[in-house]
Amino acid sequence: MSRSCELTGKGVQSGNNVSHANNRTRRKFLPNLCNVTLISDSLGQRFRLKVSAAALRSVEHRGGLDLFLLKSDESDLSMRARLLRRQIAKKTAEAA
Repeated sequence: MSRSCELTGKGVQSGNNVSHANNRTRRKFLPNLCNVTLISDSLGQRFRLKVSAAALRSVEHRGGLDLFLLKSDESDLSMRARLLRRQIAKKTAEAA
């Protein structure tokens, strides 16, 4: 799980380098991963995650880490993010 986003599951893709002579050699397309610290509002803690740049923009667009995790599908998340999602859901249920 070293080269995949913890929030969206975006990972390494493979394809071809195509030369001018139309020769094809295999290559990898790596995701744009960033090590970021995101703050959970409901838990009041910081979490270091390896997130793609597109996922980071989505987190900010949805209004923070808590709202992003609650709206996202659990099958896309890593094991750490799934555990975090369950903790946030439990905390928001207690507050309501």
